[in-house]
Amino acid sequence: MSIAELFIRRPVATALVMLAILLFGAIGYRALPVSDLPNVDFPTILVSASLPGASPETMASSVATPLERQFSTIAGLDSMTSSNVQGSTQVTLQFNLSRNIDAAAQDVQAAITQTSAQLPQNMPSPPSFRKVNPADQPILYLALSSPTLPLSEVDEYAETFLAQRISMVSGVAQVQVFGSQKYAVRVQLDPRELASRQLGINEVENAVERGNVNLPTGTLWGSHQAVTVQANGQLTDAAAYRPLIVAYRNGSPVRLEELGQVINSVENDKIASWFNGTRAVVLAILRQPGTNTVEVVDNIKALFPNFRALLPPAVSLNILYDRSVSIRDSVRDVKFTLFLTITLVVMVIFLFLRNLSATVIPSLALPMSIVGTFAVMYLLGYSLDNLSLMALTLSVGFVVDDAIVMLENIVRHMEMGEGVLEAAFRGAKEVGFTIVSMTLSLAAVFIPVLFLRGILGRLLHEFAVTIGAAILVSGFVSLTLTPMLCSRFLRPRHGEKHGRLFNAFERIHQGMLRAYDVSLQFALRHRLATMALSLVLVVATGYLFVKIPKGFLPSEDTGSIFIFTEAAEGISYEAMVQHQRLLADIVSQDKYVDNVMSSVGGGSASVAGNTNQGRIFIRLKPRATRPHVDQVIEELRPKLATVPGVKAYMQNLPPIRIGGQLTKSLYQFTLQSPDTEELYRSATLLEAKWRDVPGLQDVASDLQIKNPQINVVIDRDKASALGVTAQQVEDALYTAYGTRQISTIYAPNNEYRVIMELAPLYQRDPSALSLLYIRSNSGQLVPLNVVAGLTATLGPLSVNHLGQLPAVTLSFNLKPGVSLGNAVKQVDDLARANLPTTITTSFQGAAQAFESSLSGLGILLVMAILVIYIVLGILYESFIHPLTILSGLPSAGFGALLTLMLFHVELNLYGFVGMILLVGIVKKNAIMMIDFALEAQRTEGKSSAEAIYHGCLIRFRPIMMTTMAALMGTLPIALGFGAGAESRRPLGLAVVGGLLFSQVVTLYLTPVFYIYMESFQQWVARVFGKGREPALATPPEAAIATPGAEGLPLQGAGTRAPHLASTPPSATRR
Repeated sequence: MSIAELFIRRPVATALVMLAILLFGAIGYRALPVSDLPNVDFPTILVSASLPGASPETMASSVATPLERQFSTIAGLDSMTSSNVQGSTQVTLQFNLSRNIDAAAQDVQAAITQTSAQLPQNMPSPPSFRKVNPADQPILYLALSSPTLPLSEVDEYAETFLAQRISMVSGVAQVQVFGSQKYAVRVQLDPRELASRQLGINEVENAVERGNVNLPTGTLWGSHQAVTVQANGQLTDAAAYRPLIVAYRNGSPVRLEELGQVINSVENDKIASWFNGTRAVVLAILRQPGTNTVEVVDNIKALFPNFRALLPPAVSLNILYDRSVSIRDSVRDVKFTLFLTITLVVMVIFLFLRNLSATVIPSLALPMSIVGTFAVMYLLGYSLDNLSLMALTLSVGFVVDDAIVMLENIVRHMEMGEGVLEAAFRGAKEVGFTIVSMTLSLAAVFIPVLFLRGILGRLLHEFAVTIGAAILVSGFVSLTLTPMLCSRFLRPRHGEKHGRLFNAFERIHQGMLRAYDVSLQFALRHRLATMALSLVLVVATGYLFVKIPKGFLPSEDTGSIFIFTEAAEGISYEAMVQHQRLLADIVSQDKYVDNVMSSVGGGSASVAGNTNQGRIFIRLKPRATRPHVDQVIEELRPKLATVPGVKAYMQNLPPIRIGGQLTKSLYQFTLQSPDTEELYRSATLLEAKWRDVPGLQDVASDLQIKNPQINVVIDRDKASALGVTAQQVEDALYTAYGTRQISTIYAPNNEYRVIMELAPLYQRDPSALSLLYIRSNSGQLVPLNVVAGLTATLGPLSVNHLGQLPAVTLSFNLKPGVSLGNAVKQVDDLARANLPTTITTSFQGAAQAFESSLSGLGILLVMAILVIYIVLGILYESFIHPLTILSGLPSAGFGALLTLMLFHVELNLYGFVGMILLVGIVKKNAIMMIDFALEAQRTEGKSSAEAIYHGCLIRFRPIMMTTMAALMGTLPIALGFGAGAESRRPLGLAVVGGLLFSQVVTLYLTPVFYIYMESFQQWVARVFGKGREPALATPPEAAIATPGAEGLPLQGAGTRAPHLASTPPSATRR
């Protein structure tokens, strides 16, 4: 008993099984999370360390190098980069995809602990780490501002209450604070006042440290009561510090307020941020790698009522950007595309069948297959994202094929006079093998994807499993539900008269069939020319593949733009603020811009950067009211270029950020060498060469080595003679100019710093160094200029490492119409021609992933073809027939590549997926034709030419049906509308173009190829003395050379319309 017969005999059981599939599928659908893409995040950990006032070189040598040396011993480490700027170090550790991020975090913590003894002892806190990719795009921007409260109070709410509570939300990795204005007390000394009172700067520092204490003071234990002892050693604000006595001169106290200003200020007064032109504190929330963006954002938004109740009315909380909005829009549009596709496919079925019950029966395979796949997705932990929904949308076009084949064969038996139940039994049994072969061979095309590693494997794994599950579920439905419904609801309607619409469609079909008959005979008479055409297609496909522009991921419109701004090295903070505000004003005035966040500087606990750098984040207006984000960028580019003294590097942030470096432009190329002099010279030379490449724009470098510096050269002999040590000299300089944190104020909810420095007036000119005095070991007050000299020079503003070696990263963007493949080749050629062999180069981030994808996807395509050949060979027990079935692949590739080129779309990752999908789709025509021909040769004794000729004509209508269904299933994706359409369109165009061209070509190429393969098989049989002999002595030409072939008794040919006008005999296998 076949599986179909079992379900035909038990309709109640069949209905309940299908109900169970619907029920569990519906439950799975409701529980599936929503995301933009599958989890393709590399496990990434960011280690941060700070030493206020330290130079980039000091941070690199004393902080980054010991940490890197220890981190390099951690298993599974894929890449390690470090960025060292003034007072701050960030080390980014990126692990391979198989590494568990929690286990890696434990190893990182152990490495930090082991390195602690080698780090500078005056670091305010040990290095910390977070499970976050610093190059990732924040999922949520929040802006807090107030027209009345000082920014330090706004910052208190932002950092102490909101940021800490948000950090506790599951999935949040880090809350970056732009424009942090954390409260601090600043002691700004006047060196002239110090000199007039014979005070060294180190004496003032010691006095402040001793004057602000918060120590345990004990408890009084009485016989009946215990009393806690408290002292007022803690000073909490500037007013309390001003009367602090520093020393006595001539019997009179010298108070701190006499030596300069003591003010309530902020920790870092060289950073600022604005929200729509108003000073604000901006929180940027980054998620942990591997977490769901929509879920994390929803959990954060659930806290908003509590936040608004906590904040005073004078503080406004605004959402600058919400990544989940564009994700939901994209997923909603894919859902609409899926619904539209289902509607179009059902319409195609009805147009061909023109019978309601016959249309409903195969159409039921659509919801059953899709809803059943939701249950599989839930069990495997997948999400409703663009790729999984695209997989379901694509599957709509061919999951009905099996049901159509089943329905058509059952109807044929009914037309032969059999009862409905008997026709269902026999028809289902005959095509069972055909359905199994079509289903398994189509699902098998995705088996190689499951073994693909790296980011491509992660990205395509969910797509492959989802579409494979839909195909397998549809095969099961076609073998169970479809024959049962046919046995209960189909009724023979012999002699029924049809309406005008029916007859009109039938005349169109008969005309197409006659035209195909004539053209097929012509192709079979000119077989050599047909085979020559196929060879031409193979060569043309290879040529197009070489010539077509290649990319990695298409540019998507997420409604946001990121601008990295940079001015000359050494620019003052005030001048940089002026430049930044000019740029932000230009952006704000654009008619397509909704919200703007602008920030300057860095060096805070959560944001690293230099004073000559800034960031602008733009939230655009809804997509319906503006052009594509790339067009907005091109319109803004010349406007921003009018601001002198600053460069603006604009990025359309990609949906997937690969790599751990946030550079000024998207695509990265890194140079490494232990010889920094040669490295810096070569990087500068290559950057200049890049600027002459026509297809590149926004060429940038992270090399900053021309920052004005003052070198204090200590005369060690003279210093020793005067009792002054080098440590005292550097301590004095650190206190004067390094925003040194000399004490801490402990509050109930936070800790605040006391910072000592020279008054701003004396920080603008190197001559102020001569006014500094140091108390020597002998008690003598020594002017700094006595023991040290000053020299002006240039030095680095940042020092970067990659894998423990000094590195320089060049980055670039592509001009409109330029492919990444061409740009990568030009960049690589320039590097080979201009760099010495001692310089090691490599692409990073998306460019590196693109390079690896070219070979990876090519291997994947070859493996998919081999797997299908193996599956077909097993099913047909033949080495020859799988080649015949796969003979249409070159035409599919040619059609896909030609379509992409005609629509000026590059061959990117999604287009390549479409070509892999074509490998599984285009063979269906050949299977239907060859199955019939083999059966005719085996049971009726026909020659190979006659059998394949009859098979082509009889299978013409179901081939047209399945082809149109597949096209309608892909056409909405190819049209590319809605959010995220940029990713779907290349895939849809590749499938539509490949299907249209290959389905026409295979109608002629497959029968010719079949005849040659049969002849070859017979020749092999004669040579080796086994195998079957030709069934007929009539030569192939005789069977097709005369018009008499048109009179063959074929259902679907001639003038008699078969029942339902869509059910010519199927290929059968008994």
